Amino acid sequence: MNYKLVIFDFDGTLANSFPFFLNNINVLAATYNFKRVEPDDVDTLRGLDARQMISLAGLPAWKIPFIARSFIRLMARDIDQITLFDGISGLLKQLSANGVQLAIVSSNSKDNVRQVLGPDNAALIRFYECGTALFGKQRKFRKVISKSGVAPSETLCVGDELRDIEAARLVNTAFGAVSWGFTKPDALQVQPDILFFQTVGDIASAVLGNQFADKPQRA
Repeated sequence: MNYKLVIFDFDGTLANSFPFFLNNINVLAATYNFKRVEPDDVDTLRGLDARQMISLAGLPAWKIPFIARSFIRLMARDIDQITLFDGISGLLKQLSANGVQLAIVSSNSKDNVRQVLGPDNAALIRFYECGTALFGKQRKFRKVISKSGVAPSETLCVGDELRDIEAARLVNTAFGAVSWGFTKPDALQVQPDILFFQTVGDIASAVLGNQFADKPQRA
């Protein structure tokens, strides 16, 4: 086993919530008076980090917590629109069955996360740190690592955004970027010293070792 603790992001990593985000972002733009996201903007946005996106939208930092809470409420209202990516349920069961501790650190709410996971998958997650500030993931990572008793060197953080990579580096853990999330794969693959996962099976191979097929590609 290469890692004893895996800390997952939720939106864009475990859950396919990007279509929901696109369908609702302009509702929030009208409410909070920031720049609309037009269809032609999406590809550009997927290559940016969070700070660049905020700057491009002309969004004052003080509005971000209010927008995040509104987005969480919208998702709770329409939670049936959010599903897990194919293979995620099997991955969580496989890792847990092999003794890996699982955690989720997310800016989404714990209620939304558990609802999308479903009761069986939710029971496999040992640590939930939800409602995380946009740039506060490193503090939550440290908290989970401390509770788990696992060393940072034996911990893998898995996410789909550049800010996730930054947070993992601050706590000295390995990081694996998924190809199916918000950020474009080419923007992730240029990052040094990370794992890059083309498939869900790549995650199991990286965590559990060489006996699993479809080894991850190192970016």
